This record gives sequence, C-alpha cells and structure tokens, in this order.
Amino acid sequence: MRNALGLMLASVVAAVVIAAGGWFYYSSRADQGAPKTVAARAADPLPAPAKLSAKNDVETTAAIAAKPAPAAPAPAPVPAMPVQQKQACANPNALGVARVVEIDTTGGPGFGFEHFKQFDFLTDKEVVLTFDDGPWPVNTPAVLKALADECTKGLFFSVGKHATYHPEILKQVLAQGHTVGTHTWSHVNLNSKKMTEQQVKDEVEKGFSAVRFALGTNPAPFFRFPQLQHNPAMVAYFGTRNVAMFSTEIDSFDFRKGATPEKIVETVMTRLDKLGKGIILMHDFQKNTGLAMPTLLARLKAGGYKVVQMKAKTTFQTLPEYDEALLKELKVPTSSARPIASVVQTVSQ
Repeated sequence: MRNALGLMLASVVAAVVIAAGGWFYYSSRADQGAPKTVAARAADPLPAPAKLSAKNDVETTAAIAAKPAPAAPAPAPVPAMPVQQKQACANPNALGVARVVEIDTTGGPGFGFEHFKQFDFLTDKEVVLTFDDGPWPVNTPAVLKALADECTKGLFFSVGKHATYHPEILKQVLAQGHTVGTHTWSHVNLNSKKMTEQQVKDEVEKGFSAVRFALGTNPAPFFRFPQLQHNPAMVAYFGTRNVAMFSTEIDSFDFRKGATPEKIVETVMTRLDKLGKGIILMHDFQKNTGLAMPTLLARLKAGGYKVVQMKAKTTFQTLPEYDEALLKELKVPTSSARPIASVVQTVSQ
C-alpha cells in the first residue's frame, strides 16, 4: 500500500515538472519569434525637387491606361479654314518664315503702331508682309509667285466686291497658306461724315460675307480700315465681334502716282532700316507692287530681316442676314448657302 502511494506521488511530481518545463520552453520561443503588431509608418515625404520632377514627368509623358478610355463624342463640325500642309521649300536660300504667331482676337485687339500701340510683338529685324485691296487678275498672282519663290507668307485684306469678282484668285491665296482678312465691301472711308452708323456696319459685315462666299469657308477675324481711317464707333463694334484691327508701321505708298517698283522698294527699305522692324503695308491690287516684290524680298533677306506670319486662333463667324442678302444681290441660288466642302467630299481616290 505504502509502495503504491509512493509511486502515485512520484508520478504526480514528474507530471508537474514536465508541464513546467514545457511551459518554459514554449514561452521562451514565443518571446523570440512571434511577429509584433505595430502601427504602419507613414511614407517619408519626397523632397521638394523630387516632387516637381515627378509632376513634370506625368505632365510631359502622361500615363498609359490599362484600358483606353472611351472616346468622347466628336463635336459638330464648324466651318473653318482648311489646314495647310507644310511643304518643303524648293529654294534652299529662301527668305522663308521665321516664326508664326497666333492671335487671340477676343475683344478686338489692334496692331500697327501708326494707330495701335498696345501690342509690340515683333522683335528687332522682324516684319509682317500685308497686302490690301485684292484679289485682282495678274497683280495678285504676281505677288503670290514672288512669295512662293521665297517660301514666305503674307496677310491679305480683301475687298468684298473684288472677292466676288475673282473668287478663284482668292482661293489661291488661301491655298498657298496665306492668311485672309477683309477690307470692307467696297473700300469706302468708314470715317466719312456721309456714312451713317448702319451703313458703316453694312460695309463691314457685307465685306466679311463676301470674302466667306469667295473662299467657301470663314476668313480670319482680321480687318483693316480703308485709308487707315478709323471710325471710333466701329472700333468699339469690332470689340464685340472679336475682330483684330490692323494699321501699319511702314507704308509702301505703292498706290501713289509715280510709285515705280524701284521707288516702292526704296520707300519700304528706307523706313524699315530706320525703325528696325514693323508691319509693312502694300497693295496686291497694284501692278507695280507685284513687280517690286522679288527685289523687295531679296533686299529683306540681304538685310537680315525675318518674316513673321500672323494667323488667327479662330475664324470669323459671319451674320446670316448678311450672307443671305449677299446671295440675293449676286443672284445666287439660296437653296443652300453651305460651302461645297461641306456638301461634296472625296472619300476614296
């Protein structure tokens, strides 16, 4: 009996010892290897230069999406000047175009220091070539050829009547990449006391409609007053129509009696060498201007002058009532006033 009790007591002690040892063993292992739960540390902020670089990289290179976003519906087509494809210049020594500037005509800005002194955008040795009163047979094509030979561009202010007489010539002006603005319907002095405010507005709006009719598309919202006679009321009106107005810095006086090609060149270069830059006023309506252009462009190139082309950010939207009135006056069928490009398109060739 005593032996049995002793064996039972020994067994109990052994069990206690084994349990205690196991607890100590597993407890020590847990302290050494169990993962500890800690709060995640916020990422260190990028230094300022790295942030800027990252931002610039995204803005410049963008990102490729896993799946392309669905394309937005295309906006309704708006009549606009056709995009001109840049063609290689056949003349390796051409005057060319140094830079192209785009004009936001909102509010009716004015250019040309003779009357508008706010926007001095030309740098030294830069010129803008402008031509008034066309289109006209022989004379306008002569100017276009001279410009094409030197792979350079100009800005043409067309008289509305002339545009309806010779739309094919005005289309050539646009097709060769020049900018087309307007110069009233019939080249009247808008500052004349004989003109009522309504007559002045009619001259301007009808001129724009006539140029649009001739081109088959909207012209640039660029305008030059005949004889550079500015009507104050119309200056304000152009602000509401978002039309840029043009004066000049250098008048060629090519319309004067005795204005030979040689005289035209000397008049322009003498004034230009004095000022160092400027908007040059000429007339593609005048025969001697076309004859003077090759020499004038050669002199500009020899003198280190550079041509700047002016384009408009948007096109001019004519008023329907003037479009309709013009078509009636010209006895054009009015069943459709849409330009041919919006009616007939080549889809395969």
